[in-house]
Amino acid sequence: MKLREPMPELTGATEWLNGEVTKEQLIGEKPTLIHFWSISCHLCKEAMPQVNEFRDKFKDKLNVVAVHMPRSEDDLKLDEIKKVAGEHDISQPIFVDNEHKLTDSFENQYVPAYYVFDKEGKLRHFQAGGSGMKMLEKRVNRVLAELENAE
Repeated sequence: MKLREPMPELTGATEWLNGEVTKEQLIGEKPTLIHFWSISCHLCKEAMPQVNEFRDKFKDKLNVVAVHMPRSEDDLKLDEIKKVAGEHDISQPIFVDNEHKLTDSFENQYVPAYYVFDKEGKLRHFQAGGSGMKMLEKRVNRVLAELENAE
């Protein structure tokens, strides 16, 4: 995905955990962070406490959606996804992307990967890998500041 491109429709999930959301529900009111992760990804699990801290800190100002992107046959087991999500306190909606439909829409190749959309649903920041949570926070703060300045 390129910067300023619109958020893809959130369709094609094999399953939703913790509730289902649509693109329409996410756009208009506040920015959105969509993060891709996988149960077989060690870096994803290491970064999850920071993602959760982020989700809780900005809960009134930011939508957060997790996308589980399988990397192997073992990653397709729903019970395992639920178990790992529970162990890592992933309480935001989780799009289970066992057929890589959303992964393909995003042209995403990485876990963990983070996409920040502004309230109009345009991509403002993309980042992959386990490091760089400070940069992610900076970008989210920038999008939130624009929102406050616009009001």
